[in-house]
Amino acid sequence: MTLRIVNLGLPKTGTTTLARALRRAGLHVADHRIRPRQSKDKSLHDAYVGDLLYKGFFETGNPAYFLEPFDAITEMSVLREDMSIWPQMDFAIIDALRRHNPKIKFLGSNRDHFALSQSMLAWSNLGTERLPNGVIPGLPQGYGSTTKEREQWIQGHYAHLRAIFHHDETFLEYDIADSDVRRRLEGFLGIPLPWWGRANTNPLNRKSRKAPS
Repeated sequence: MTLRIVNLGLPKTGTTTLARALRRAGLHVADHRIRPRQSKDKSLHDAYVGDLLYKGFFETGNPAYFLEPFDAITEMSVLREDMSIWPQMDFAIIDALRRHNPKIKFLGSNRDHFALSQSMLAWSNLGTERLPNGVIPGLPQGYGSTTKEREQWIQGHYAHLRAIFHHDETFLEYDIADSDVRRRLEGFLGIPLPWWGRANTNPLNRKSRKAPS
């Protein structure tokens, strides 16, 4: 297998839904972390996708080097007390992926920025502790505790992607709330998606959810 789909969207933009849809379509998907059942290579077990991208980049020049067993990446960022990795915000990683893997199609999963900010706030301690306390590109430590700060950071990320992929046919930014998102993804990726729905929704918001998480 060769990596052929990479999502550069932020967490809480339907990344788990995208992973499930691609798996239902028969693809081998890396989403945030490699589970032992996903690979016979024990060196990959429990490894973070973002960490593997940087390992490939610094050791070989190709961020996808250690992810060859996979067809797609749906979420690559890591934000823990001891680790903050955001390859989707790193021009060097994106540029190297494009140069070494010209057949990759890039996605930018997105949603209403206020809704995304609120979803981050409501998800565990992501908005209240991990974002403000983390060292994140475009969101220095001490920022990210307010809606305005999170929204500005979100807007900056997608503006960056649009600048990088300006008029590039290998990139599709999509809003997970759009009614035709499944059709757009199928057309762009060139594969049928037998399933599309909602996955990994916040249990606190199930009664009022409007988009996949």
